[in-house]
Amino acid sequence: MSAPRLETDPTDGGWEPSPDGRLWISAGPPEPGWWRVLHEQHERTGLWPLLLGSLSDRDPDRPWRDPDDRWPGQIRSAPGDHYPGALLGGWWSSVEPEEEDGEEELMASIGPFRAGWPGLARRGRLQADPGERAAEIADLVSAKGWLIAPRLGLISSSRGADSLTDAAWTGPTNHENDTAKISCVLRNWEDRFGVRVVAASFASLYLSVAAPPLDADHAMEVAAEHHAFCPDNVLQGCGSLADYAASLVGAPLWSFWWD
Repeated sequence: MSAPRLETDPTDGGWEPSPDGRLWISAGPPEPGWWRVLHEQHERTGLWPLLLGSLSDRDPDRPWRDPDDRWPGQIRSAPGDHYPGALLGGWWSSVEPEEEDGEEELMASIGPFRAGWPGLARRGRLQADPGERAAEIADLVSAKGWLIAPRLGLISSSRGADSLTDAAWTGPTNHENDTAKISCVLRNWEDRFGVRVVAASFASLYLSVAAPPLDADHAMEVAAEHHAFCPDNVLQGCGSLADYAASLVGAPLWSFWWD
């Protein structure tokens, strides 16, 4: 399969439609630079490129070719129906301890925000062009081998934040089963932090970040949003919001994993 060039649609070789027709999937693993080429064509084609990972080598069709993993009927709203601050605040309040006796551990993990949801973080300052940063991160994700049985997908979508909803992706279903709400927050992050949606797998998401927090205080504010958006990043990751925040300072990539 040669470097992709789309004129009107991907039917002219090397691409296969998903069973529900919501996305086109490359026949083989993407080569370096493919995401960049297709992203540059997005304004003309209306197709958003998304690196796709599978559940496992034994289940390479999940979730993208398996209709049981993607449920359009479960997405009951549209990204524009919601306010990101209200969504994040609601998720923050609904986070529960991992264990029955883990309330104290949960409170310790969120550090200075024990009193409740602190509100949206301050806007970041652009450190790079968002499109260029996204292309760099797409190549990084591919080079690191983080995706199992990787493919490249094309979704008819006006923007990366909405591509997950348009593809009927349900990766965060154990935390939030209406993907439009996830897209709502991602739209806001696109605006405030120069985020672009680059890759997704069964329950993981990779975002490029062109305007990351640059100091510890701002990183703590952003970490609170991440904790609401994906509690497993903290509770099953580094364990405390402060440790997690330290990893966000200047970071060009945000990744999320839902158990």
